[in-house]
Amino acid sequence: MKAILFDPFSGASGDMITAGLIDLGADSQKVKEAMESAAHVEVEFSRTAKKGISAQLVNVVTKKEGSMTFGEIFERINSLDLYPEIIKDAISVFNILGKAESKIHGTTLEKLHFHELGQEDAIADIVGACTAFHDLCLKKYRIYCTPISVGMGFIEFSHGKFPIPAPAALEILKEFSLIWQQGPVEGELLTPTGAALLAHFVNEIGTCPPMKTECTGYGAGSRDLFIPNVLRIIAGEVDDALISDRIEMLETNVDDVTAQVLGNLIDELLIAGAKDVSIIPATMKKGRSGQIIQVIAKPEDSGKLARKIIEETGSLGVRIIPIKHRLIARREMGEVNITINSQVFPIAVKIARDMRGVLLNISAEFEDCKKIAQESGIPVRDVIRIAEEKARQVFS
Repeated sequence: MKAILFDPFSGASGDMITAGLIDLGADSQKVKEAMESAAHVEVEFSRTAKKGISAQLVNVVTKKEGSMTFGEIFERINSLDLYPEIIKDAISVFNILGKAESKIHGTTLEKLHFHELGQEDAIADIVGACTAFHDLCLKKYRIYCTPISVGMGFIEFSHGKFPIPAPAALEILKEFSLIWQQGPVEGELLTPTGAALLAHFVNEIGTCPPMKTECTGYGAGSRDLFIPNVLRIIAGEVDDALISDRIEMLETNVDDVTAQVLGNLIDELLIAGAKDVSIIPATMKKGRSGQIIQVIAKPEDSGKLARKIIEETGSLGVRIIPIKHRLIARREMGEVNITINSQVFPIAVKIARDMRGVLLNISAEFEDCKKIAQESGIPVRDVIRIAEEKARQVFS
C-alpha cells in the first residue's frame, strides 16, 4: 500500500506543508496559480538550507490586509476555477479551523469573524496545500503522522499571552486525536492552519508500520533554530495487512495480594481503559510465591492505570516498558441467528479482518453462548461451534 508519512519534528504550518508537498514532486506552477487566484497574495518559491538540509521555501506576500467571515471565505473558495475535489478539501480544512476558533471564542461558525481565519496568506496556504495534495494524487495513499512538536513557552495575542500550543491548535489536536509533544525549542512551531491541514490529511492515528521509502520532501519554515526548521514528508510503501497500534506495557510484582483483590483489579483496569491484563504466577525472592501483573495500555492511559494498580495492590512502583508498536487486526462486531431445537437465538460475534478485508478469525461472544446453552441444554462448546460456523458463512 502506498503511504505518506508527515514527520513534523520541527512543527508544521500552512506554508511548510505546501512547500514539503512541492519538494515531494507537486507542480509548483499549478500550486502558485491556485494560491494567487484564491487570495490577494504574491507567491515565490525558492530553495533554502536549514542547518544543512536543503528544503523548498514558499514565500507568501500579502497584497491586501484584513479578515473575512467564514461565509465570505466559503463563497470565495467556491467561485475558484479549480477541481471540485480541491475546493471540497479546502472548505473542509476551513471548517476544521473555523469550528476550533468558534469554540474557543464562544460564538457560532456563521458569526465568526476572526483575523487568523480570514488572513489572505492562510487562505493561500490552505488552497496551495490542497492543490499540491491532489496534484500528487495522495487521496489514494494511506496518510500517517508522527508526534507533532508544538514548541513551548507562550504566544502573544492581541488579548494577551497564551501557552503553546495556541488554543485553536490545541482544540484541533484534541478533536482529531493527533499526538503532540512540547519542545524542542521555545516559541510556536505548530500553527492552527498547520494543525487543520494535518487533521484533514491524516487518516491513520498511531505508529507508521515498516515503510520502504521511495522519496522525501522538505518544506522550510521561516525560523532559524538549533534544529532544522523543516517539515519532512516521506512517501513510500507499507505492509497494510495489519493495523499498527502504539502501546506500552505496565508491569509490577506483588506477593501479598489475595486472589479476590487481583480478580477485582482486572475488572477495574479494563474499565479504566486497559487493553489486556495478565496475572502471572511467579516465585519471588526468598522463595515466596507471588504474581507478576502485566497490563497492555495506550501510552496516554499509562499514568492513570499505574495509579490504579498502586491503589488496589499497595505496590510501591510500576514499570512502564515502551514497545515500538503492535500489529492488530481490524475488528468489527456482527450478529448471527442460530436455530437449536426449533428455537432461534441471536448471538453477537467478533470479526477480525486485515486491512484488505480478508477474514482472519471469528469468535462468538461467550456470554451469549453461555446463556443459550443454559436455556437449550446444549453444551456451551457446541453452541460456540454452531455460532462460529454460521458466522463464517455470513461474513466470509
